[in-house]
Amino acid sequence: MIAAASDIWAGIDIGGQLRLFSPEIALVATMLAIVTAPMLLGRGARTIGTVATLGVLAALVLVLRNFGVVAPEGQGVLTPEAGSGMLIADHLGTFFKLVLIVFLGGVTALWWMGSASTERDAPEFFILLLGSALGMALMVSTTNLLMMVIAIETASLPSYAIVGFNKRDAKGAEASLKYMVFGAISAATLIYGVSLLYGLTGGSLEIGDVARAWYAETSGANRLALGLGLIGLLVGIGFKISAVPLHFWCPDAFEGAKTEVTTWLSVASKAAGLLLLARVVHGFTVNLPITKADAGFLPYWSSVAPLAWGVGLMSIVTCTWANFAAYRQSNVKRMLAYSSIAHAGYMLMAGAVFLSPSAPDATAGMSALLTYIVIYMFMNLGAFGVVAMVGWRAGSEEMSAFTGLIRRAPLLAVPMIVCLVSLVGLPPFAGFIGKWWVLVALGRQGTLLSWVLITAAALNTLFSLYYYMRVVVQMTLRDDGRPALSIPVGGAALVNFCAVALCVLFVFVDPVKRASERYASGLFEPRPTVRVSTGDADAPALAERAP
Repeated sequence: MIAAASDIWAGIDIGGQLRLFSPEIALVATMLAIVTAPMLLGRGARTIGTVATLGVLAALVLVLRNFGVVAPEGQGVLTPEAGSGMLIADHLGTFFKLVLIVFLGGVTALWWMGSASTERDAPEFFILLLGSALGMALMVSTTNLLMMVIAIETASLPSYAIVGFNKRDAKGAEASLKYMVFGAISAATLIYGVSLLYGLTGGSLEIGDVARAWYAETSGANRLALGLGLIGLLVGIGFKISAVPLHFWCPDAFEGAKTEVTTWLSVASKAAGLLLLARVVHGFTVNLPITKADAGFLPYWSSVAPLAWGVGLMSIVTCTWANFAAYRQSNVKRMLAYSSIAHAGYMLMAGAVFLSPSAPDATAGMSALLTYIVIYMFMNLGAFGVVAMVGWRAGSEEMSAFTGLIRRAPLLAVPMIVCLVSLVGLPPFAGFIGKWWVLVALGRQGTLLSWVLITAAALNTLFSLYYYMRVVVQMTLRDDGRPALSIPVGGAALVNFCAVALCVLFVFVDPVKRASERYASGLFEPRPTVRVSTGDADAPALAERAP
């Protein structure tokens, strides 16, 4: 048995393949360092925070190095043999990991501004935070159903604990319990759906085999069972995105959690879920046996269009419900929680474009989503950063705490205005560019669904204007004579950096757009799939195989 195992691994370049996942390894190593640090250096919050910060910086350096290793020129997908096909590496995944780790650094910086001086359980906090980041990185690095379940749960389980991390906060404990209950239900549904798909595809865990079974199946009963399995899979992904009706955990969890945690979940969880959805959709589009041009509208409708309409209608319901629910909120952090659900709906609209049988259309949708995620990172980090500092200094996150903020703390009020206007999607800030590219991708597709989605996005942008502007009015036009707020220099620098980034990206978004187009094209355009070198000196470094 030992000899057989050694034969399997003998021809594999383990070092070269592990390098593809060096950012994830760095996160695991940082967690191990944090576990051992209290025994060697003590449990001081600043000591543990320094170890975590160094680990995040190491992961950032490694993910930047991987852009030259993973699929040169942005083409193809690497399938490390050491992972038994459960993990993949490409520029799309590497691009997301870069955004994820940069955002993780921003959340860590936010922690330094507020909790570093009072945190009593810093080791546990950072282990949970880095553990959820590890799961999210793995979510976008697989097309294997079993690995999807493992990655989603790796991201979810630490998140349940970190939401209720403050043991003395009853609201946080309640939010954590609700989050965990909803998560358990969605996990059970996900696993049941995956088990159905596994059985109906003859024992395969690859999403491509599920797609081929869906297209080939003629039996009504089997097709229904496959549909139920796909619904179970989408429930698990929709829970991470907090798409309606899988969103009920989100407002309570975001309001009850520490603001650093809320900031993290508002972007990272949704982005990882959306890109995992892109992986699933990609499996269906590359295995599509017909196109509208080849076989007419009816066959296309019977194969892919129901999925596209399902994703599209979910996006409309998600952003519409969230925008109207935000109207009644008096707590700014809870209002931003509903805002994050609405933005998940806008980003889901790009998901409907993924299901186009046209590779250029699908690439445009993926590119728009990647651009949106980058911009959304700055919008939410800035907005939640201001909410955090107002909460720390004023002792409240209610709307009344923001009264006269333009006089009391202009270095907070101005970036908050920039972030809120950007969240609406108005010029001259980058939020307008994010929404615009989603609408352009929809218009390029030119289907009935795309025009329905464009109309819904425009109307929802109009609806959202009211509740975002309520905060702006409260900060600028109302004043009750409260004293000025003293704010940390680092915190002011962080939120103002986000505001400046939103201004700069409005004018100079082209580098981000070109990068997103390049990495999206590697997923949706017809490209060869490649394997990494087996270590054979006579073999080429990258060997083509059938797509």
